Amino acid sequence: MIVLALLFAVLGAFSNALGTTFQRKAASTVAQGGGLRLLLALVRRPAWALGIAGVTGAAVFQALALVNGPMALVQPVFILELPFALLVAVPVLHRRLPADGWWAIGGVVAGLALLLAAAAPSGVRQQAPMDRWIPVLAFTLGVMAASVVLSRSSSSPLFRAAVLAAGAAVGNALTAALMKSATGRLADDGLPAFLTTWQTYGFAVTGIAALLLLENALQAGPLAASQPALTIGDASVSLLLGVALFDERVRSGWWILPEVAGVLLILWGVLRLTRVVPQLGDVVR
Repeated sequence: MIVLALLFAVLGAFSNALGTTFQRKAASTVAQGGGLRLLLALVRRPAWALGIAGVTGAAVFQALALVNGPMALVQPVFILELPFALLVAVPVLHRRLPADGWWAIGGVVAGLALLLAAAAPSGVRQQAPMDRWIPVLAFTLGVMAASVVLSRSSSSPLFRAAVLAAGAAVGNALTAALMKSATGRLADDGLPAFLTTWQTYGFAVTGIAALLLLENALQAGPLAASQPALTIGDASVSLLLGVALFDERVRSGWWILPEVAGVLLILWGVLRLTRVVPQLGDVVR
């Protein structure tokens, strides 16, 4: 089960990287705007359709991963989206990835492997009581709304992209939690239970909201500002939601030392990768 969860999570990260790359390409070709007006402009771009196909595939792989493993294991694997996005961009742009880029990718992969091996996330619960969902929904939806307000208060492209991406990351984590619960209903009780549980419609709504935040983040500023907030934020919030909602566990005690080392190695790799992005034309520009 754990092996399947990891496999599907890696496939989801790769599919999401494809989707993000093509969405970024589409967003860079439309006039400045936001909200539904931006979405209506994007639907006429073939690159955006390819991006949505990638994101849809990622959602399917993510659902399969969450059925087979805990959120605290599955969601951090999506950190691999950034290295995958750069590896996809290299042949598309007919560029060479510099040596720093390869070292950074190695750092991200090694850090993620160290973190997951040390933390050994575990947990089999698929459902959470409503008294846990209420504060989680209030907090996450509040953060998503605050990201929109903060983005409108600044004219800095870097700040706006980072804030909106952080809101999208929280939205993605909440969507994953709702998806885990809904797909658990599907696996345990069949399609009627899946169609009648509120989490099914909840992850559809939050997924759309997270997508809108992501589209605006991609248009607001460079990928170097939005991608780290998106990947690291998603993994961190997902881990917290897994613990808070589904009683998932990670190892503590002296295991915290290699866990912290893994996190620092991931952070180093991600920051190095964001320096490589401009050398590749901001991935898709």
